Amino acid sequence: MAEDLIRYDLLVQDALRGVVRKVLDDAGRDGLPGDHHFYISFKTRAPGVKLSARVREKWPDEMTIILQHQFWGLRANEDNFEVGLSFANVPETLVIPYDSITAFNDPSVPFGFKLEPRESSEAAASEAVKQLAAKKPPAPSAPSLSPPAAIPTPAKAKSAAPSAAPEKPKEPARLPAEPRKKAEMASPAKVVSIDAFRKK
Repeated sequence: MAEDLIRYDLLVQDALRGVVRKVLDDAGRDGLPGDHHFYISFKTRAPGVKLSARVREKWPDEMTIILQHQFWGLRANEDNFEVGLSFANVPETLVIPYDSITAFNDPSVPFGFKLEPRESSEAAASEAVKQLAAKKPPAPSAPSLSPPAAIPTPAKAKSAAPSAAPEKPKEPARLPAEPRKKAEMASPAKVVSIDAFRKK
């Protein structure tokens, strides 16, 4: 089977949402014709749905409203419709996007169809922004710094003669012990007579 690149299913759903908008627009302007009345089911937590916390708590996922005798202020807008209804004798104004509708029925004919709820592009973008804002950004990791590459330094010019450690001062040359003794014996000794010390 060939792949549906046109997406007829989405086109049909968009067309059916257009049917709901047209029917509600006519009913809001001229009232319900004859015995026609509408059962409209929608997701209560879909983006753009506005209703009291009390009603949402009673129908946390999906609810069905009946537009027949007791409703007021029906107005069809481009992306949603508004209607006033009474819940346990408490008046409420609901705002219901067409994208949140899951089913539409007119039992007087009968006529009806089901829809796949979808998020509008603006609502989806807004929801994505909220989710990103709610997430804590990860702590920035310290950049790993690699040690700088060694920069080659120019080779030092070699001196003409290799530097030598300073020499210790040389001691005077001394003869070995045996030749020194002979040299001392060879030198004539000075003889001092005792008479030099006697009193004259």
